[in-house]
Amino acid sequence: MPYSFDWVDAFADAPFGGNACAVVHDAGDLPVETRLALVRETSLSECAYLVPSERADFGARYYLAHREIPMAGHPTVATVASLVDRGLVDVSAGRARFTLEVGAGVLPIEAARDAAGRIRVAMTQARPAIGEPLDPAPIAAIYGLSPQDVAHPPRIVSTGTPFCITLLRSKDALRRARLDLGRLEDWRASTGRPDAGLMEPFLVTLGGETPAGDVFSRLLLAPPSPAEDPFTGSATGCMGAYLWSEGLIPEPRFTAEQGHWLGRPGRAEVEALGPRDDVSGVRVAGSGVVLMRGELRV
Repeated sequence: MPYSFDWVDAFADAPFGGNACAVVHDAGDLPVETRLALVRETSLSECAYLVPSERADFGARYYLAHREIPMAGHPTVATVASLVDRGLVDVSAGRARFTLEVGAGVLPIEAARDAAGRIRVAMTQARPAIGEPLDPAPIAAIYGLSPQDVAHPPRIVSTGTPFCITLLRSKDALRRARLDLGRLEDWRASTGRPDAGLMEPFLVTLGGETPAGDVFSRLLLAPPSPAEDPFTGSATGCMGAYLWSEGLIPEPRFTAEQGHWLGRPGRAEVEALGPRDDVSGVRVAGSGVVLMRGELRV
């Protein structure tokens, strides 16, 4: 039987920006092997599948090319944009509030259309788990960088999916970063949690790529995923918790940018919730643009 789907550019203000995601509807009976195969077929970093939920208004599951990922930001924006675009979430009276169950738990969601007609989505990511400071040297070596290129001790942070947030001193260092797969696997093994869903380190610099931005980031990915993620909403939430709790930003609200060097500019409005020493969650907001609609015939 066919499954309807939307192709959505998430964290994008216009088509062909941000990070694309295919959102498949009524996919509760779609086998996991087929879900993974679709990710590989599309060459996207992730795809989203709407499934039944007994805990929330809607349920969704997110997949990389080789495994499920419990929490992902751009598929969340894409899923909500698809629901709004199909009229399954009504925003005609203004802002709609509802819940979405993902693999990591239930997310509070807000959705609306702005004055330009764009679908705006805000998710509140869970209370972050923030690990101990890490030695920057092996993390820098993954990217052919020196320890001096790292501006602050990295930490593993998770709001559902763990990322090692690594603040670099300059855009030059960020541009020079090249992923060494062998060193990445060695580092993952050294953390004691190589099979715990730990993602590749998230490389961050202070200062946006445009005047509107406050930070700019990259996520270089290992096969079978694409070489680089255009925008990473879950890592952006982890980054917000890290920067605020470590005293690296003056205010808990800021604008995150990513993807510009790939020709896919993306932007999110981020707010770390709570005081620096007790971050209770992270609000991440961005736009979704429904680019295509079709049927998956499998």
